[in-house]
Amino acid sequence: MGLKVKEFGVLLGLLWFLFSNFQPVAGLRPLRERARSWGDEWLVARKDENELGPFSAWNITGTYRGVWRFLQSSNTSFRFPDFKKSSGNSVLELITRPTKINGVHYVQGVMIFHDVFDNEPEVGRVQIRVEGVYIWPFRQLRMVANSGKEGEFGQEEDYILSNPYHLLGVFSSQVFQESPRDKIWKSKQSPISDMDKHCNVEISAQISRVSSTQSDGDHDRYYMEGLMESPSADDDGDCFSPMLMNATSVNIEVYYNKAVNYTLMVTFISFLQVLLLIRQMEHSNTQSGAAKVSILMIGQQAIMDAYLCLLHLTAGILVESLFNAFATAAFFKFVVFSIFEMRYLLAIWKASRPMNNGEGWEAMRRELSVLYSRFYGILLGGILIMYEFHRYLRPILLLLHSFWIPQIVTNIVRDSRKPLHPHYILGMSLTRLAIPLYVFGCPHNFMRIEPDKNWCISLGLLVGFQAAILILQHYLGSRWFIPRQILPEKYCYFRRVDQESNHATDCVICMTAIDLTHHSNDCMVTPCDHFFHSGCLQRWMDIKMECPTCRRSLPPA
Repeated sequence: MGLKVKEFGVLLGLLWFLFSNFQPVAGLRPLRERARSWGDEWLVARKDENELGPFSAWNITGTYRGVWRFLQSSNTSFRFPDFKKSSGNSVLELITRPTKINGVHYVQGVMIFHDVFDNEPEVGRVQIRVEGVYIWPFRQLRMVANSGKEGEFGQEEDYILSNPYHLLGVFSSQVFQESPRDKIWKSKQSPISDMDKHCNVEISAQISRVSSTQSDGDHDRYYMEGLMESPSADDDGDCFSPMLMNATSVNIEVYYNKAVNYTLMVTFISFLQVLLLIRQMEHSNTQSGAAKVSILMIGQQAIMDAYLCLLHLTAGILVESLFNAFATAAFFKFVVFSIFEMRYLLAIWKASRPMNNGEGWEAMRRELSVLYSRFYGILLGGILIMYEFHRYLRPILLLLHSFWIPQIVTNIVRDSRKPLHPHYILGMSLTRLAIPLYVFGCPHNFMRIEPDKNWCISLGLLVGFQAAILILQHYLGSRWFIPRQILPEKYCYFRRVDQESNHATDCVICMTAIDLTHHSNDCMVTPCDHFFHSGCLQRWMDIKMECPTCRRSLPPA
């Protein structure tokens, strides 16, 4: 009841002021008579022939996105000198409903100004609650700042805050741009927190319909252009200089389609990653082959997919209308992370500890508990680190995408031969780049994040450089770029042996005789002086790095 009385009082006050100064021919008039008539100077009402009647009530409820700029070169206000920038982006959420007065709609909304303060990048956005009237026969919108306490908007505020465009904007800003602890939605954390106490914010705008050639889809879109002034309540001058603002309504269906297309891309990428993982697991399906793969490399990729799964699931819970799309993407990331990568992680762990396989079940379970504890401890610790160092999120993402470095180092240390399939290296490098390049590189992404060309180039060069080193290690050897002078001596399996010594001349692998009369590459000798055919021993070493005769560990070939 109190809310309706307040709305009725606001309506009467604004209507009295509007019609006491309103002249249809002159266009928009200021909400408060000033010495200078900025309404006559800047806002001339559009009187197109097709808009003069019969009039139709346009429903301007929705989300508007546009730009703001000062009429002068910069802000000349003494009260808020931190208004350094002269222009920026803005988002306006409006909800209207008819009143008992014919031709008048009551308007409530939230106006968000981006890029306001130069010296405070974490608090560079200002939010103002507004309310007013929309005189639809003349396409005019008059609004003032609402200084009421939080929670007085009721159902209208619930509608505005549940808008998917608004919710996804909040999600992306909290995750990718600003610190969650510095929530500038609370006015008391902003340098302009006392605007409602000392300033009378007044907005006057003209509404027009966007032509069908510029409109996306079959739904009507509207264009808003107006002025915003802030005379001081103490008559000490303006709180900030007059501001020209314009905005165009956002087609929510197009916005929905962008989000759905993104989730389809993530689903397709996850499917490709499953195929690449299966190909790699077939390539290293033996014990020695799995032992060549770095467990840190697979674990780091599993942690990245776990983070992506949590992010998409959180976005789906936050935006209920897009829950199915984001939940599908989160499910596929969960499959990649929990089924395939964790299974491969266990296979690598088991292959790297052959001596523990013969121990009891209690010892094996204890080792597995330590492995899982470390993995999930790093997973949770990474979330805390990103929360604490949120302003350094992009360098952290560069560090996360250095997932090939553990494998490069492992190849050098162990002198491993072809641990990864080339298709897996190239495919994983490309699919891992798709999501960050869309978020930070696409100028029309649905998260409304400004593109960062330099960061995207740095990410592409980093991942490409790692993949190039792995490919060259695959074809030229794991230590191809290290000078031979500083390499340690390696055991030669084709060393010369004493012909007079008594050695077994049968290969225990193929059970055929070995010709020792002429030294050639057809015979290989282990450090324990056992002879084998070169082809037989190489195939054996691809499965086990043990001597087929005495089970002694063998050095790399």
